[in-house]
Amino acid sequence: MDNNSQGSGGFKGGLGGIFGGGAPEYSNTELAGVPLTGMSPLSPYLNVDPRYLVQDTDEFILPTGASKTRGRFELAFFTIGGSCMTGAALGAINGLRMGLKETRDMTWSKPRNVQILNMVTRQGASWANSLGSVALLYSAFGVAIEKARGAEDDINTVAAGTLTGMLFKSASGLKGAARGGLVGLALSGAYAVYNNWDHLTGSSSSSRLY
Repeated sequence: MDNNSQGSGGFKGGLGGIFGGGAPEYSNTELAGVPLTGMSPLSPYLNVDPRYLVQDTDEFILPTGASKTRGRFELAFFTIGGSCMTGAALGAINGLRMGLKETRDMTWSKPRNVQILNMVTRQGASWANSLGSVALLYSAFGVAIEKARGAEDDINTVAAGTLTGMLFKSASGLKGAARGGLVGLALSGAYAVYNNWDHLTGSSSSSRLY
């Protein structure tokens, strides 16, 4: 028995010398709290401290003072581009519908195809321009209000939506600007409620428990 234990000890020591020294020994209590979910079992011959595998903090590399979420200025590019693409797609569908309706008395020929294609491109460009302008105004107001207030919350969203509707319909006069402001207020308010729906429902359910 002594020879066997010495032989096994020598064998482990030899492997430890080959792979960079003797591996540290840990008790079962120390190894019990090491999570191995999603990893293959550790080899007993690897010279790795399992306690270093425990990650208690997020591994994000961010500039000093930067936030983990994108601000309004970063989201403005996505908002404007997405609005233009969405407007172009919806306008193209509307142009196709209008083109087919206006040329329903014509036979399928090259003039009809050209007329439908012109309607599709015209409506697509018009809708893309309109939605892109709205997104640009909303993003500009949102960034300006955030910089002025020094805070980022739903007040900025509602205020930016209201001012966007007023300015977008300002060419229609005071009544048009008022209607546009109400539409912008309704849409931005609905978005703010949707964005905080989990928080609102959670707070209401917790208040009912008490």
